[in-house]
Amino acid sequence: MTVAGRAAERVVAVAARRPGRTLALLAVLTALGAGLALGLEPSAATGALASRSSETWQATERQRERFGDHAVVVLARGPLPQLVLTENLGRLLGLEGCLAARPPRGAAVPGGPRGPCAELARMRAVRVVYGPGTFVNAAVGEIQQGLRDRLDAKAREAARAARAARALARRQGRSRREQARLARSAEQLVYAQFVRDLLALNLRYGLGVDETPRLDDPDFVSALVFDPSRGASVPKARFAHLFPSASSALIQVKLEPGLSDAQRERATALVRAAVAMPQWKLRNAAGYTVTGVPVLAEDLADALAGSVARLLIVAVVVMALVLALVFRRPRRLVPLGVALAAAAITFGLSRLAGAPLTMASVAALPVLLGLGVDYAIQYQARVQELGSARAAARRALPAVATAALATVAGLAVLLLSPIPLVRGFGVLLIAGLAVALACALTGGTAALALHGRRRAAAGPPATADTVNPAAAAGSGGPLARAARGADELLAAGVRPLGALRRPAAALLELTLRRPGRVLVVALALAAAGWALDTRADVVSDLPRLVPQDLPALRDLETLQAATGVAGEVDVVVEGRDLTAPATLEWMRRYQASVLARERFTEENGCGRAALCPALSLIDLFGVDGTGDGRALLASVPPYFSRGVITADRRTANLAFGLRLMPLADQKATIDRMRAALDPPPGVTARIAGLPVLAADAHAALASPWRRLGTLAAGLLLAGLVLALVRRSLRRAWVPLVPVALATGWSALGLAGLGVPLNPMSAMLGALIIAVATEFAVLLEARYAEERAAGRAPAAALRRTYASTGAAVLASGATAIAGFAVLATSDVQMLRELGVATVVDLTASLLGVLAVLPATLMLAERTRGGVLGKSATHGDLVLERA
Repeated sequence: MTVAGRAAERVVAVAARRPGRTLALLAVLTALGAGLALGLEPSAATGALASRSSETWQATERQRERFGDHAVVVLARGPLPQLVLTENLGRLLGLEGCLAARPPRGAAVPGGPRGPCAELARMRAVRVVYGPGTFVNAAVGEIQQGLRDRLDAKAREAARAARAARALARRQGRSRREQARLARSAEQLVYAQFVRDLLALNLRYGLGVDETPRLDDPDFVSALVFDPSRGASVPKARFAHLFPSASSALIQVKLEPGLSDAQRERATALVRAAVAMPQWKLRNAAGYTVTGVPVLAEDLADALAGSVARLLIVAVVVMALVLALVFRRPRRLVPLGVALAAAAITFGLSRLAGAPLTMASVAALPVLLGLGVDYAIQYQARVQELGSARAAARRALPAVATAALATVAGLAVLLLSPIPLVRGFGVLLIAGLAVALACALTGGTAALALHGRRRAAAGPPATADTVNPAAAAGSGGPLARAARGADELLAAGVRPLGALRRPAAALLELTLRRPGRVLVVALALAAAGWALDTRADVVSDLPRLVPQDLPALRDLETLQAATGVAGEVDVVVEGRDLTAPATLEWMRRYQASVLARERFTEENGCGRAALCPALSLIDLFGVDGTGDGRALLASVPPYFSRGVITADRRTANLAFGLRLMPLADQKATIDRMRAALDPPPGVTARIAGLPVLAADAHAALASPWRRLGTLAAGLLLAGLVLALVRRSLRRAWVPLVPVALATGWSALGLAGLGVPLNPMSAMLGALIIAVATEFAVLLEARYAEERAAGRAPAAALRRTYASTGAAVLASGATAIAGFAVLATSDVQMLRELGVATVVDLTASLLGVLAVLPATLMLAERTRGGVLGKSATHGDLVLERA
């Protein structure tokens, strides 16, 4: 026996000798784990669909750190003239000032010192706010300041002209009176030029001769915002990031990037509270909708927290009912207790590791319960059959440990996923599996030992735990022999599911008679499934994965319907000095060429183009590549400039609005943007943004070759584990045949049911490999024992399936029930994952039960050998007859 085997036997022996202390210690650890798990913070971080090592994720983080977190978007709904040409514009400006913690000078903070505006100011949670009120007000201020600057410049020019005219008249010998007249004429000529320029400006903005731009001047605002060539109420296309349509306006609130999940949640709640304040209520308009990524993340985190409690309650009830059918009283709930302890300890360890509560961890909860119950059933069945925990440790534990290692190998391929959500799911399952096995050996042994002592003290049992005499007597055909084997297992306390007992025996007999045909049919079905899997649709856009009744989702759909835009794609530009003329010219040319390629024009606007301009350095400052970039920056308030370029002028942002379209089309558009990047020497440019992460993740998940590669890697890892344990490649292939075929069966079942794949279910081939390998290894090990006892292959298989097969069927049914609990979740990703796991596990169970006997029979015939018991007590060895 190996060192690990001896150590496990000692652990089992201690638990059997001191069951009370063992159970008390496990109860303490379970309570501590549950207490820690209750403190897990729910998180729906947007980075869950992208790897931190990817260039896109790094660029997105860079953009977020430099220019603010994903924006909370306030959609003002109503006819655009009503929003900007009436007193509503002042309300929008006041709301923007509240959100940005910039109340008007001398004015009290709206809502008082305890209101949301004041709390946002104290939190310093908002980086910058852009909206229609701020835009128009800034335009008024810039034009007025420009006029003052030009007036000052003209005054200096007029003074110079007057001095020059006076000096010329003096040199010509003219009188003082004539000199003064000529000086005044020169001044008036200069001012006349200024008046002509002013009249042209006023004509452009609909102002009177002696008027200057004002926020409350409808003519000025109308000329600034609307494009008469496209319609009286149609906004100019270049302002799509503020006025996406004729019936809406946008306020973007960019939060500080360093906020914790709790701070971001609080800031989002304060934005909602501020928008609901009565002083900002719009007149003759539909009102406001608060949405955006932080809002959706907050609501999703709340939904996740509620899902944990519901899933746990439903899982416990369902598994208890299944165990009531599987085990005879009073030990029927021991496996569930072991699984609950393992889940509590695993989630407690997850909290100690600093992991948040995500969709992956919520999905892992019923899966962990299913795996925990599975190992507890397998171990408990062997203990009860052999009558001793130490005997089970010596004879059955090596096979259980081998199955566990193979299961870990199958799950390990989840760690190769490009999606962090899937990798977190894999880590949690692997850790939980190790904890579940440890709890089964300790708590399961202690519970059985304690029950045994109580039975001994109570005297001999009634006939409930004895072999059925009628079943033990008599002979009969193969089905009768299989039924007698099942009755023997009843005596040990485990019973197969009655409705499945006779069909399972009939399937075994068919396989024994026609193993070759069974394999051919199984292979044909699997091949059909693999072919259909290459055409499977993968859904990875966030709105289709969250609860469909989530208020934030409805608001996001309202935003997308109003704007036609799915999100913002950013080009993060970095260099030593981005105000250099060559760099500014490249940014201008790049933006113009990309927009032209995606069919954006002033006439088309955003509605007919894949991309449209958003807030960026080029659009905000009107840089054409020929001016002095530093002078332009100096003329713009820092509050606006820091949203598009950093203070050191080394990082700038070019933003594009991405039209709502399928993720595959989004990916194609983003790839064209990447291909067009050709910055000048010394400058780097990278594509960033949440839509980019989603499109890249979709491309990775939708690749059928990646999924098939994952399956191949899982099979390879499981085979290597089996080969290393059994020290021979020849001894590892038998259990992998049904495992490989089960992956095809699962794909066929999902295609037949029309279940779409999502970021987690797309990688569930690893779960099929893990679970199916476990079942196959346990059955094959028991078959080896029966063959080593001198039984013929058919008889050994019948006895194996009547004993260990019944336990596998029972644990499989319980695990299926645990996975099925996910289908009751209101989170769509988890609901689809639940359906997919039920199909996967059913395929694994049927694949092993139907195909493994055929594989074993053909192995016996073709190799001329028998399966014997190895020196490792349960591992399989092919020996010459």
